[in-house]
Amino acid sequence: MGSGAHRRSTVAVKDALRELRNQLALLNHQVSGRLALKDVDLDCLELIARHGPLGPSALARRAGLHPATMTGILDRLQKGGWIVRERDPGAADRRAVAVRAVRGRNSELFRLYSGMNTAMDDLCADYSEAELDLIAGFLRRATSAGHTATGDLANG
Repeated sequence: MGSGAHRRSTVAVKDALRELRNQLALLNHQVSGRLALKDVDLDCLELIARHGPLGPSALARRAGLHPATMTGILDRLQKGGWIVRERDPGAADRRAVAVRAVRGRNSELFRLYSGMNTAMDDLCADYSEAELDLIAGFLRRATSAGHTATGDLANG
């Protein structure tokens, strides 16, 4: 492929990723609204569910948020019954707290995302295993590039 065609294809991929990001943000906004959460609350709940239990400081770092902002988010999530704060038995400081998602609440999230999950299953059915491996690898690498770019911006 010539450099002009490659450049156009690269631009098309980046445009498609921006459109996907926008669409997923709209989907998440709809989900958070149905759950009476703020978008950032839903983002933090996802981080807790995927990587928890986590201490509030570690969660704030992962989310790129100030610890004081995280306190308000965790207060809302706990009040809504989405998370619990527990003593962290593995911490040197006996006052340390870990945050974990309440498992019984996952069904609400699964129900709200079920349309997208079904659509993704249908979409993936049209691709071979090798193609899906390629796509997954690309998305992992794109995520890593985003992580690096975010760190670079955060560090000045």
